[in-house]
Amino acid sequence: MTACATRWTRKTAEETIMSLLQVKNLGVQFKTNDGLVYAVNGVNFELDRGQTLGIVGESGSGKSQTVLATMGLLAKNGRTTGQALYEGQDLLAMSPKQLNRIRGDRISMIFQDPMTALNPYLTVERQMTEVLELHKGMSRKDARKRSVELLDAVKIPEAARRVTMYPHEFSGGMRQRVMIAMALLCEPELLIADEPTTALDVTVQAQILTLLKELQRDFGTAIIMITHDLGVVAGLCDDVMVMYGGRVMEHGNAQQIFYHPTHPYTVGLLGALPRLDHEGDELVSIPGNPPNMANLPKGCPFSERCTLASEQCASVLPALQPSVRDATQLRACHRPETEIKVMQQKEVVHG
Repeated sequence: MTACATRWTRKTAEETIMSLLQVKNLGVQFKTNDGLVYAVNGVNFELDRGQTLGIVGESGSGKSQTVLATMGLLAKNGRTTGQALYEGQDLLAMSPKQLNRIRGDRISMIFQDPMTALNPYLTVERQMTEVLELHKGMSRKDARKRSVELLDAVKIPEAARRVTMYPHEFSGGMRQRVMIAMALLCEPELLIADEPTTALDVTVQAQILTLLKELQRDFGTAIIMITHDLGVVAGLCDDVMVMYGGRVMEHGNAQQIFYHPTHPYTVGLLGALPRLDHEGDELVSIPGNPPNMANLPKGCPFSERCTLASEQCASVLPALQPSVRDATQLRACHRPETEIKVMQQKEVVHG
């Protein structure tokens, strides 16, 4: 996997250079009995071919809703604003019929729980061959052959025999491998993985991450990895987007985020991450609870839990702006970066 993806040129009238996916000012709102819930607010990012973007944050931070909105998979009470340009075409403006031609073919998704994503009444073979028959027009025989090849690729033993089994006959780790194989059937240009290792033990987690890196190397697929686990991000991602309260708190490459965080929330997440070089030390938790998404703070959504928060933080929403240290790293914080650095050093000493 290359550390930095190469931009590509798509022939248009303007001969413009564009990313594989460009998300612009994305917003997601849900109508509920308690009023509007603002799940995602003003999210922007780009993804190139062969690049991996990690979206991290606590539960309820807007990670999953960001990609579900992009895929047109929101619940019925959801509404999306903004743009999600895939090869220059706005996914948010497409009809369900148009989206269905892309989903499962050029864009695939690995869901968090394979038992709810896989049909318990159909064999793995039928669920896989159906995708190839629909999107690639393959015969059942050719589709079965291709399905077995993909199960082999994700290292499922005796794939030719096990393809005829039902989902409940596989272990949790093997079901996740089946989901990955299904997502890769049509060799998608973009793979979205929503917490793909959450329910797995650490050994299987490591195997799945290694598998994703190998498949990305072989297929050249761009990946969006949604997770709350910064350890997963460190092992797979090129760029990292930190979300909280439906907004982007910080965005940069993995090295910037891990070694030079510029937002108190990022420092808090890193402080709660176990480290081998601090064995025996207590982990530092972030005080308080995530905000009520139906009644977000007027200012920074993290202000109520931030130890550095000022009156300005509580009343004025900070813009996402370039870091003083490195303009390629973006941060949404009113506090000077020198204060964040001191905060990080204290976390390392006492964490």
